[in-house]
Amino acid sequence: MLNIFTLANGRLFQEEIESLEELSKFQPIWVDLESPTLEEKRWVKQYYGLSIPDDAMDEDIEESARFYAEDNGDLHIRSDFLIADDDEPRTVRAAFILNLVNDDLKSKGVLFSIHDEDVPVFRLLRMRARRAPGLIEDAKEVLLKLFDADAEYSADTLEGIYDELEKVSKKVLSGNVSDAIAGEALGAIARHEDLSGRIRRNVMDTRRAVSFMMRSKMLNAEQFEQARQILRDIDSLDSHTAFLFDKINFLMDATVGFININQNKTIKIFSVASVALLPPTLIASVYGMNFEFMPELKQSWGYPYALALMIASAVVPMWYFHRRGWLR
Repeated sequence: MLNIFTLANGRLFQEEIESLEELSKFQPIWVDLESPTLEEKRWVKQYYGLSIPDDAMDEDIEESARFYAEDNGDLHIRSDFLIADDDEPRTVRAAFILNLVNDDLKSKGVLFSIHDEDVPVFRLLRMRARRAPGLIEDAKEVLLKLFDADAEYSADTLEGIYDELEKVSKKVLSGNVSDAIAGEALGAIARHEDLSGRIRRNVMDTRRAVSFMMRSKMLNAEQFEQARQILRDIDSLDSHTAFLFDKINFLMDATVGFININQNKTIKIFSVASVALLPPTLIASVYGMNFEFMPELKQSWGYPYALALMIASAVVPMWYFHRRGWLR
């Protein structure tokens, strides 16, 4: 899918392109390619003179090669964006090519973005730019606002994790944690830990991208201050992610502790039962032996006496354990 974005009256307008001829009707500041076809890549190369690298969205590219400037002045940035899906949280690689001066189009600044699937941050920026006049002025502003929205999206996701962990805390710390509840809590904690790790990696990647833009000296004074504010926002997220990891570890330890307590209760029942049955077992063993002299068994009350003694030897220890609270 090939979309171009133009500025009109300070607002960002989107146009979906379905043919090469439509490109000549617009003067874009942002060209977005979502899962581009070979034909769409050919349109971009033919009209804008830009060849999209084959490894633009490769995941195994070296970290040091994700930010660089070409001899013609084009800036290449590859950055990851978070998708906080409840079923499958993940990051999506997006490639940016910032063409600051395009002599063929007689325009200054066109941002080209390539990604495999729609990203929430991109949708958020499009919605804001349509509603807020003057939010974006050029292609560099588009890229900065994308990273700004990415940091905000990560912060919103962290707030969601806070709320979900609060629900898990109420279940775990209620004092009556069954194995089923503990299993659900462990599953939720594992999901939140994975998402927190992805957020931390995502903000680290965003920090590197914004720092590269600042070092490239492509930003004016106002945009440079915006970039510094984005970095401050990202730095503020580090303490939150660290706190979340501590909370997750605490809840994990507490849940595993309750599972151990439940297992110990089960083992305790067997231990108490085995101890309580030792005296009657001993009595049964004694009276079951074929002794030559056992006069009480020759009496009519002999066997009832042995049975009563066995019962009493089992009841008395159980009563004692109950008094001590060992059966609770």
